[in-house]
Amino acid sequence: MAVQLSKRLAAAACMVTKGNRVVDVGCDHGYLPISLVREGRVPSAIAMDVNQGPLLRAQANIMRYDLSDYIETRLSDGVSSLALNEGDTLVIAGMGGPLMEKILDRGEDVLGSFQEFVLEPQSELRHFRLFLTTHGYGIISENMVLDGGKFYPVIKAVHKEMEPLKPEELEYGPCLLRDRNPVLYEYLCREKESTRKLISLLSKSHSATALTRRRELEQKMNLIDIANSYYDYG
Repeated sequence: MAVQLSKRLAAAACMVTKGNRVVDVGCDHGYLPISLVREGRVPSAIAMDVNQGPLLRAQANIMRYDLSDYIETRLSDGVSSLALNEGDTLVIAGMGGPLMEKILDRGEDVLGSFQEFVLEPQSELRHFRLFLTTHGYGIISENMVLDGGKFYPVIKAVHKEMEPLKPEELEYGPCLLRDRNPVLYEYLCREKESTRKLISLLSKSHSATALTRRRELEQKMNLIDIANSYYDYG
């Protein structure tokens, strides 16, 4: 019985280095570690969640696929239940950027033994990338997928010093821009159109609030245009 991962989870799974031991923080139903172990991509995994409900669902799914000898479950707030050298790849998917920052910050002592981090922040992307680059993490790969009408960026990072990112790289991803990711381009096109409409709407008002918001949107439009210039082949 195959495990059907969503596009966003499949994108995260693809970034896990083959042969690594995986720790999945916020495992929900446990489908990601189940898929990785069943495919032989990883030898073992630890599935962790802060809530008992999701962990029980993960345990049931792990038993259903007869993988209890390979996947351990733990009730854990972030990585608080993790010890040194228990994993090689840390996966955090489906959380907001600020919460992920908190998990990485609080788990600094334990996370030093990990080789790589597969991260899927769902908010505050600019601040999250800034956090990574100012806390000893280097972004080495990125992907973006469109799943259920929403855009999901996936970041692969390692312990590595990194040069400060440009504004457009912080906002949209250095590797996504470098690789001219087609899904990012679709996202930029949508953002440009929605921003253009908002600027047009606000131009009809002369209130101080409207003028301030319009300036903010014009700055955003400028950043979108800079990002779009990465896709110019001429």
